Amino acid sequence: MTVIAQPRESLIRLTHVIYGLHAVSLLIGIVTAVTIVGAFLFSWPSIIAVIVNYAKRSEVRGTWLESHFRWQIRTFWFGALWVGLSVLFVIATLGIGIFIAWITLGAVGLWFIYRIARGWLRLMEHQAMYV
Repeated sequence: MTVIAQPRESLIRLTHVIYGLHAVSLLIGIVTAVTIVGAFLFSWPSIIAVIVNYAKRSEVRGTWLESHFRWQIRTFWFGALWVGLSVLFVIATLGIGIFIAWITLGAVGLWFIYRIARGWLRLMEHQAMYV
């Protein structure tokens, strides 16, 4: 059986702040002319959140918060990967690719909302993420 260290309370609060920053980005995408995907990947709140994830990652290593940091970082980078692939698909096909890219970006937007909501709910329950 693996023993997981209990994280400091300040790191739990920081993880809440990081989820909050991502949620603000999602909200920007929902209520403005920017898309959810665009706001999540290119707005300051999400960029700051990912920078903090990388800067504090070593402090959560060995705790259940490590899985949340990994979840948050992967959410950002896998989203960026899907956006990049969508752009390449549009460039490669020049026709139907735009329609498929919009469908893909819509799905990625919903996926971002799911990932942030699910992660934050698990954090509120002091549960690790299964990634």
